[in-house]
Amino acid sequence: MAGQLQRVSDDGPVPCALCGAEAAGPCARCRKPVCGDCCVLTEGGSKLWAICTTCDARGGRSLAPGWAIVLSWIALPIVVLAVVVVALAWRSR
Repeated sequence: MAGQLQRVSDDGPVPCALCGAEAAGPCARCRKPVCGDCCVLTEGGSKLWAICTTCDARGGRSLAPGWAIVLSWIALPIVVLAVVVVALAWRSR
């Protein structure tokens, strides 16, 4: 069977980590298998992601903290470079 997909094991449907029903897919945050009744959709992104209700209760529904981290990775080097330029300009006087 070279070149074809091979099934390693067939244990049946994966159960939901929260209620035990058949899982629809993994949580986008913690990767636990969840069913459609035990997940919510994220807000604020260009693509919808399903997260489990446990992650939602911990404040994981909004993508704002993730965007803040991305912006800090962009803004922090710019601020550091601005400080270096100001320090070099002040020193050269």
